[in-house]
Amino acid sequence: MTEKRDSPLIIGILALQGDYEAHRKMLEERLNVKTRLVRTKAEIDEVDGLIIPGGESTTMGKLMDRFGLDEKIRARVEGGMPIYGTCAGMIVLAKNIEGSDQNRLGLLDVTIARNAFGRQVDSFEADIPISVLNNDSVRGVFIRAPYVLEMGEGVEVLGNYEDRTVAVKQGNVLAIAFHPELTDDPRMHALFVRMVQEFKSK
Repeated sequence: MTEKRDSPLIIGILALQGDYEAHRKMLEERLNVKTRLVRTKAEIDEVDGLIIPGGESTTMGKLMDRFGLDEKIRARVEGGMPIYGTCAGMIVLAKNIEGSDQNRLGLLDVTIARNAFGRQVDSFEADIPISVLNNDSVRGVFIRAPYVLEMGEGVEVLGNYEDRTVAVKQGNVLAIAFHPELTDDPRMHALFVRMVQEFKSK
């Protein structure tokens, strides 16, 4: 066993922009999982999984490109490391973004519609049944949220709001359109922690 595998589980949170602190609190205070705020290429090598938070997807994409983080993240994810994006994080993970050529990671075989539920003043909450949680509902906080327009064959739908897909998984990539980190419910983060534990145990 390598030193990394013998060491405690560490989940990184991309901390270039957005509400990364809410994810840190959810993981550390609700799930007792060690976290690391990630801003450099070297820090990506020090984590077992990575969360891309909500925020401004265009800004995040530009900063990842400027600091060379995008190629490093792609390499780690292609090597098996799990990654989890919420709201803007879902957009950054997408292969295609409707009407935009902004920088993105392209790790999730979907086409995303940005700001698909309206402006920030149109923010709302809704209960979203999640298939991998026995169709139990989680509270979805939607703030300028995207949704999935199209998806490739390998993409699994985890949850819908009305007729729009808002939670998906493709292998080691988890992406949701809403903000579970802004609620008291840790189940979506716990799902990601299990993905990271499985990766780390290999």
